Amino acid sequence: MIERFARLPAALARCTRTMRLGSTGVPAMLVHPDWRTPTPTMLWLHGRTVSKELDSGRYLRWLRHGIATCAIDLFGHGERLDETYHPPERILEVIQHTLGEINDIIGAITELEGGVFDHTRLGIGGISAGGMIALARCCEPHPFRCVTVEASSGDWDFQRGKSQVSDALIDKLNPTNHLERWMPIPLLALHCERDQWIPEQAMADFIEALRRICTDPTRIEYITYDRTGAPYEHAGFGRRTADARRRQLNFLERRLIPPGS
Repeated sequence: MIERFARLPAALARCTRTMRLGSTGVPAMLVHPDWRTPTPTMLWLHGRTVSKELDSGRYLRWLRHGIATCAIDLFGHGERLDETYHPPERILEVIQHTLGEINDIIGAITELEGGVFDHTRLGIGGISAGGMIALARCCEPHPFRCVTVEASSGDWDFQRGKSQVSDALIDKLNPTNHLERWMPIPLLALHCERDQWIPEQAMADFIEALRRICTDPTRIEYITYDRTGAPYEHAGFGRRTADARRRQLNFLERRLIPPGS
C-alpha cells in the first residue's frame, strides 16, 4: 500500500483499494464492505487544494452503514498534483475538466466484476468545489439516485469579476443557468450562513430556484448553520460536525438503501 493510504484508519484500509479509472486514469480510492455484494455507492468529490484521502472519517462512517465509496482526485489535485490549478481563480477549469471524466468513472466502477458497486443505487456528492461539480453534473442525463453537497453552490455568479475567471465559462457551466435540464432527484445541501469562501446566498438562491421547478419541493433539503467555528466558517462545520454527519447519513440511508435491505 502506498504511504498516503497507510495512514487510513485500519478498519477503512482493510476495505480500500486504489485504481486508475477511465481513459484518463483518474486516481480513485474505492471502499467496499466486502467486495462481493452489490452495494449502494457514493461518488464523492473533494474540495480545492486537498485530496480524496481527506475524508477518511466520512468513508468509514458510510462503510459501517453499508454504503460503498468511490472518491477521486480532482484534476490538478492529489496524485495528479499541479498546484497551478489550486488558486480559487482557476477552480472553474478544474470543474470543467473533472466534469468531463465522470462518465468514464461511472462506467469503470459499475463494470467491475460482480457489480459490487451497484449502478442502480448510485449517489453523487462533494464538498465546496466538489459539490459544484456534483450539481453541474446533475444538469445532464445521469444515473444518480440522489445528490448531497456541503459548503458549495449551485449559483456561480459570485465568481464573476475574479481575475482569470471567464464569464463565458461561468455561463456555460453554472447550474442555475441550466435548471431546465436538472434531473429531478433528491438533494441535501448543507451550508454555513457565515461562510467566507462561498456565500450562503449563492446556495440559497439556487435552492429557491430549484424548488420552483420541482414537482415535489420536499425532495430538496437545505440545512444551514449559524456560527460553527470551522476555519473561515467554510468546510467541516466545526461544532456542528456531528449534526451535519448525522443528517447526511440519514439522507443517504433513506435515498440509497431500500427498507428491509
